[in-house]
Amino acid sequence: MSFTFVLLLAVGVSLRLAISWALRNRFGLTLSVPQGLAAVLLVLSALPEWLKIVPFPLPFSVTLGALLPDFFLRRS
Repeated sequence: MSFTFVLLLAVGVSLRLAISWALRNRFGLTLSVPQGLAAVLLVLSALPEWLKIVPFPLPFSVTLGALLPDFFLRRS
């Protein structure tokens, strides 16, 4: 269970890095998600299926990996 979580977390981080790198090189844009929205997305992905109002297709670990830089780094 923990190996799968760590593996999916690494997939989320690498997906975020690849998208950020492509946007920076191609268009000169920086990818950033506000911390409030990132927290809402994490809570939505952590809810059980029967409690979700809106279906969210990504597991918690992938969502956490993709949004982890937004919690630690603050861009202004």
